[in-house]
Amino acid sequence: MRGEAGDFLMMMKSFDFIFILHFMHKIMAITDLLCRALQQKSPDIINAMDLVSTTKALLLTLRNDGFDILLSYVKSFCTRLDVDIPEMSTHYKHSSRSCQQNDTITVEHHFHYDIFNAAIDFQLEELNSRFSDEIVELLILSSALNPKDNFKCFNIDKICMLAEKYYPEDFTQQEMHNLRCQLQHYEFDVVCHEIFRKISTIS
Repeated sequence: MRGEAGDFLMMMKSFDFIFILHFMHKIMAITDLLCRALQQKSPDIINAMDLVSTTKALLLTLRNDGFDILLSYVKSFCTRLDVDIPEMSTHYKHSSRSCQQNDTITVEHHFHYDIFNAAIDFQLEELNSRFSDEIVELLILSSALNPKDNFKCFNIDKICMLAEKYYPEDFTQQEMHNLRCQLQHYEFDVVCHEIFRKISTIS
């Protein structure tokens, strides 16, 4: 057990570990607000979808402009703690790639592309697959039906667009034409009706 503990301690004092630790701290700082918003029992859909967009943008900014800043910070951190810093321009060697390794890959290339870019790309792919533009639009339009806070989000144009774009087979042309008029009645009747002021769900 002492030997294993010693091995883990050496690993935690390595440049690789420190780089990845600080890198993950940056990613988690960017994604934290979105994670919290999505974990709420009654999430604010508009706010959550805005956070999806800003999270994607911040991750892309980190990918495009953040590597040199992070590397410089990690080097400074390691210097303060007397941790060995690898020579970034030397060839990167990995035991699992020994015979077929491409000698043009440097240590810096490994940290920049195999770790930094790859991890951010994975996060962006996950966000894009779970929150495609169509899904984001559907959720934003659907939020117009939310009766919370005295129908604060009620929006006739969004509801009509929701019906036209995502439910065309559920409405005839005549029903689609009548929908806007019916929603205008709804806005004056239900939205302003005293007994509906405190409802939180459509059901």
